[in-house]
Amino acid sequence: MKLISWNVNGIRAIYKKNLLDFIKKYEPDILSIQEIKAMEDQLPKKLINFGDYKKYFFSAERKGYSGVSTFTKKEPKNIKFGMDNKIFDSEGRTLITEFDNFSLFNIYFPNGKANDERLKYKMDFYYYLLDYLEEYKKTQPNIIICGDVNTAHKEIDLARPKENSNTSGFLIEEREWIDKLLESGFLDAFRVFNKKEDQYSWWDYKTKARERNVGWRIDYFFISETIKNNLKNAYHLDEIMGSDHCPIGIEIEI
Repeated sequence: MKLISWNVNGIRAIYKKNLLDFIKKYEPDILSIQEIKAMEDQLPKKLINFGDYKKYFFSAERKGYSGVSTFTKKEPKNIKFGMDNKIFDSEGRTLITEFDNFSLFNIYFPNGKANDERLKYKMDFYYYLLDYLEEYKKTQPNIIICGDVNTAHKEIDLARPKENSNTSGFLIEEREWIDKLLESGFLDAFRVFNKKEDQYSWWDYKTKARERNVGWRIDYFFISETIKNNLKNAYHLDEIMGSDHCPIGIEIEI
């Protein structure tokens, strides 16, 4: 199976650019999209009816903000919109598609840069998810998490670590959470295959950082260690334009 994740920074905007051409070219079995910034009834019919995908949308209550969507060729046996927490689910951040052999968590994690209140919200979300996963694993141990995590894990994961050591997205407490996630039984799929520097998934629009590859790796696939041997590849599609993030993908036999 080919799974791709992409923060599109507005699904209506990326639809006008290259979304359908991208899907036609790469033909993911499952496409997880974050930051859709739209309600389902605001989307073009051509997108809603495109291809042989089952399409699920979980939008924020606030219009033009946040939201996630999952396109899947295989119909899930169950779909969960959110994680049973009104505070987080009101922002449309988590869409869980459950299959026989695994569950996929498509997540748009909060950004903590705005102020201390949003940083607290981000950290609360992080640890609520960690607890949720511990309980969830009791019934389904094979979990794939993908999305925009809004944190670079290690110094290798951003171009200017020292300059950003006090910036949300590279704070010690944010990075330690990723450590805890990995310690709880997950793998960073990309780093299983690629240990190189300068491997980023987000670049700041305002400073034209992509042209200079001054970026951050903040988009991830995390997979349960129980399915490590099923993982065949993980990669960035950093040649794909249209958003300030590039798509990322994995290939897994499951």
